[in-house]
Amino acid sequence: MNVAGKLFVYLPKQPFGMKQQFLQYIYKKHQETEAVPPTSKIGAWANEVFNLLFPEQAKDFFPSIHEIEGEIWNLGNELKHILNATDQCKDCNNDERATKFKESLPELFRVLNTDVQAIMAGDPAATSEFEVIRAYPGFKAISYYRLANMLLKMDIPLIPRILTEYSHSITGIDIHPGAEIGEHFFIDHGSGIVIGGTCVIGKHVKIYQGVTLGALSVDKSLANVKRHPTVEDNVVIYANATILGGETVIGKGSIIGGNVWLTKSVPGNSIAYHKPEIEVKERELV
Repeated sequence: MNVAGKLFVYLPKQPFGMKQQFLQYIYKKHQETEAVPPTSKIGAWANEVFNLLFPEQAKDFFPSIHEIEGEIWNLGNELKHILNATDQCKDCNNDERATKFKESLPELFRVLNTDVQAIMAGDPAATSEFEVIRAYPGFKAISYYRLANMLLKMDIPLIPRILTEYSHSITGIDIHPGAEIGEHFFIDHGSGIVIGGTCVIGKHVKIYQGVTLGALSVDKSLANVKRHPTVEDNVVIYANATILGGETVIGKGSIIGGNVWLTKSVPGNSIAYHKPEIEVKERELV
């Protein structure tokens, strides 16, 4: 039997038991679960936002300012439809949220441009802003994070986390939308970076691949406690460094070397480095 393009095959009745209980449980879950738009649709909406702000990514031709204003209205309206579909808060005014989103776009654009400037200033391989915006996974991950963080501050549930996990699947960079990250943020290479939800990062911070800014322990009772470190302004954290704990503070202007493991604070203008014990011997030729 074919219904709505789906083929249903009727199987012989199974003895009542574990399988029947399983089917009943799944059936009940399907009836009770809210209909949330697929991640692909939410990610596509975010891409439309970035394509408007940065036509370097995929230019849509807008022949007039009026057309651009219309696109911004469309993006707000689409966000409203997504929020209505998630039905997470029946008492929330999604019209107001859509309006606030549209009003917040200039600030989002301004802050993202400071991140582009940070990458241009900090990466000798960057040849143009066009290259950074179009090709750098670090900038893509930062873009999704900043949009998700903006929505989170509007008390929008679920969607911010979906956006950052969507970005995580694309870039390999995991930034929780609840983290607070200052302007001129630079992620170099980026794969394997983890930034926890209560992490606070200042301005002009540079982070390399494999860095973890995480918690000392994972316990549900700590849900409302600051569990992740604070990184002050002008800090550089090199590849595969691990910094843990909500009371851990990396002081302004410090450099954290590769493979360092830290669970305590570092004063400003410090250098923390790991001493590897590597021995190189000349081979004996036979």
